[in-house]
Amino acid sequence: MKIRFSIALLCIVSVIACKGGAIGETPIKTTKAGDMTVTLASRGGELKSGETELFIAFTDAAGNPVDVGAASLVFHMAGMGTMPEMNDKAQLTTTETPGRYRAQANIQMSGTWEAQVAYQGSQGTGQATMTVSVK
Repeated sequence: MKIRFSIALLCIVSVIACKGGAIGETPIKTTKAGDMTVTLASRGGELKSGETELFIAFTDAAGNPVDVGAASLVFHMAGMGTMPEMNDKAQLTTTETPGRYRAQANIQMSGTWEAQVAYQGSQGTGQATMTVSVK
């Protein structure tokens, strides 16, 4: 009985490791950047103000990851009235999957923001903008 449980547990851990930790990630918004698709995702499928963990993935038309080299993510909100514009830059780190990045962001407040993604590397230089709602 213990051996079967151990084998089952090992299989589950292997599946999670092969997926690169993608279990539970839900897309928030997807857009095109050249021939690639850029997806912004989180574990709950929403953006929340304050400290938050996100994921960015670059994929080709077949859904395969595309290594774009250096990438950045900035949340931008235009100034309104006496409130100045805001630019909250996320800290990106690479993952074991090329073309997939983990982002740590601190979004100042709820509302409508522009998620500005830029990249530079083997796929050239490009950018994409997504309008997102922060709760």
